[in-house]
Amino acid sequence: MQFGPETVPIDANVFNLFVAGALGMLLGLEREWSNKSAGIRTFTLTSLVGVAAATIGQTVLLALGGLLVLTQGMLLGLRGVLTDVREGSAEEESGLALTTSTSLLVAYVVGVLVGSDYVLVGVVIAITSSFLLVLRRELHQFAKQLSHQEVRGAAEFAIIAFVVYPLLPSGTYGPWNAIDPQLIWMLVIAVSAIGFANYAIMQRYGGRGMLITGFFGGLVNSTAVIGEIANRAKANLGVLDLAVATILVADAAMAIRNLIIVVAFVPQSAFSVGLPLGLIAVGGVLLTGYERNWRGEMDLDLDSPFSSANALTFGVLFLVVLVVTAGAQQMFGTAGFLVTSFLSGLLSSGTTTTTAVSLTSTGQIAPGVAAQGVLAGTLASILVKVWLAVGINRKLLRPVTVRSAYLSMLGLVGVLAVQLL
Repeated sequence: MQFGPETVPIDANVFNLFVAGALGMLLGLEREWSNKSAGIRTFTLTSLVGVAAATIGQTVLLALGGLLVLTQGMLLGLRGVLTDVREGSAEEESGLALTTSTSLLVAYVVGVLVGSDYVLVGVVIAITSSFLLVLRRELHQFAKQLSHQEVRGAAEFAIIAFVVYPLLPSGTYGPWNAIDPQLIWMLVIAVSAIGFANYAIMQRYGGRGMLITGFFGGLVNSTAVIGEIANRAKANLGVLDLAVATILVADAAMAIRNLIIVVAFVPQSAFSVGLPLGLIAVGGVLLTGYERNWRGEMDLDLDSPFSSANALTFGVLFLVVLVVTAGAQQMFGTAGFLVTSFLSGLLSSGTTTTTAVSLTSTGQIAPGVAAQGVLAGTLASILVKVWLAVGINRKLLRPVTVRSAYLSMLGLVGVLAVQLL
């Protein structure tokens, strides 16, 4: 509103006061709705105390405010626990009483942050805390459904992502300056995260269809999926066509995974690698449509895709391939890099892809050469899966070989198209 030629500015301290009050109301809304002893008014007043203490800037006042909130939270928590025990309430309700007292401390800290001009930090903490309070039942149910192995895997993943990574040195080291510790570990984290997320999806939808399981399983570990499918087809010839279709879907998923890694870390190679891998992915899906029987279901018994041992194994394998590939590139040029990429793709196309990404990021190879290396590794992975499937079930020789040849041809056509364009 204008009262003259100029608009009356709002004082920053007053603005912070309103923001802290609003965030306190947000935190207290769910507690009020849950009929707790501390609701909207208590949480709002607590945030206002925090912002006022921070605005004045007196250490003694901040300490007194914090002590007051801690005492009040302890009394509320003790009161809730005693009430629940006296009335025979469930253990979950006792935990909710402690949640209320802890949330009260969060409201005070949010007010202090806003009063200290860390408005964005305070807003993020308040919104996140409110989200956790609203979804408490869903979070409890989700936690109870997790197995010990899954919880352990999540904890180990958090350690390598948020503890180990910041401790690693930056810069390039080692032979041919090809080793960037932080980049290598970031790629390990990225591949592990893709596998972990898709493992969770498989646990939720894996039993509903073999093709769905094959696709998400291909994102996690296409070699393991194809081995399992070939074994099932060996025991039951009635699912032979279905097994071939699922192998094609797993190959398509592998191409999509490699494409995601390249686009995320080397976006300048998005077109040169996207067209060949995209053709492989689309071709795998289209060839699946020609299979006669793909309505059956199959349960794939896959372990959790992440563990510290798996992460370290991938990291060591990637490091060895990286150094060997960099050396081949330096001594034999592009031809050496492509040959090494093809050979490493026989072990893991994911390792080949991350190696190409790392060498591009450190300036060892050009983005176009990296795209060719990724394609070479992907084609090698398709071929080795043919050998694996046929080694388990000879009846898969002709259908898998022919269709894998189609996928390889599509990838080569994509490379030629990129060069012509």
